[in-house]
Amino acid sequence: MSHHHDHDQGNSHAPADYTWAFAIGVLLNVGFVVAEVVYGILADSMALIADAGHNLSDVLGLLLAWGATYLGTKEPTLKRTYGLKSTSIMAALFNAIILLVAIGGIITESIRRFANPTDVAGMTVIVVAAVGVVINTATALLFMSGRKGDLNIRGAFIHMAADAGVSLGVVIAGAGILFTGWLWIDPVVSLLIAAVILLGTWGLLVESANLALHAVPSHIDVRDVQEHLSRLSGVEAVHDLHIWAMSTTETALTAHLVRSDADRHNDDDLISQVTRDLQEQFNIAHVTLQLESRFVSMECGASCRPGGRACDAGDDGG
Repeated sequence: MSHHHDHDQGNSHAPADYTWAFAIGVLLNVGFVVAEVVYGILADSMALIADAGHNLSDVLGLLLAWGATYLGTKEPTLKRTYGLKSTSIMAALFNAIILLVAIGGIITESIRRFANPTDVAGMTVIVVAAVGVVINTATALLFMSGRKGDLNIRGAFIHMAADAGVSLGVVIAGAGILFTGWLWIDPVVSLLIAAVILLGTWGLLVESANLALHAVPSHIDVRDVQEHLSRLSGVEAVHDLHIWAMSTTETALTAHLVRSDADRHNDDDLISQVTRDLQEQFNIAHVTLQLESRFVSMECGASCRPGGRACDAGDDGG
């Protein structure tokens, strides 16, 4: 019985550097918060001042994602042997929670305005909100390219896109009320925007929570991985297969491969092939394999496979 470990970073998809995107996004949004407070005071608009407070949550969300990206580059230590890579998963989860809180605030305020309609506080609010659309859209675009490959970046993108939507809703509602006098437009538009934000946030929440619980990343099908390993030349069975996210961009795998004694002379070749295949086909860069000369049939516990089922090559892992 032997153990082989490989995490060839040279072949892994290194996460893109979004340092400048975060820096620009934070600066733009801090500047916008200051502008909202100033014009809110000048226009005597509590709506603008309140929205400035909301935009501070965007700055917090960006700082969370940025901090996690930075911490993920820290070297492993004797205490934290994987480093701080998992902070990117925590940041994505926190960003999803912050967004849900913001959605709750929008819905609560919208319902209140149905009962007590209020006028939009003049053209100043609409103009400032329009500036917010531009700033938040520009910031969201900085993270658009990385939103599919990195859940942490996706959290930052959704945060900024959501705020751009809120600001756009203020512009649309304000213009509609100025032209028609229908005060109900404001809460209706707000509720529609909250629904759209919820759709994007829910997926972020579920996926980040799953990764925090060491679930298999959504882009990987365990059955495909097991089938691929089982088809390898000289592999008689696969068991104790586990796949989990080390961060929002890196995935790890451990597995036991059962080999016939006649094939044990080329273990190194098999390891090289498996490492290469898992990286190229499934984007799994951290691979640990245990090679066994024979397979002892047994009922495996919960630590082996989900549901405590027998660990044979035909078990798809559900």
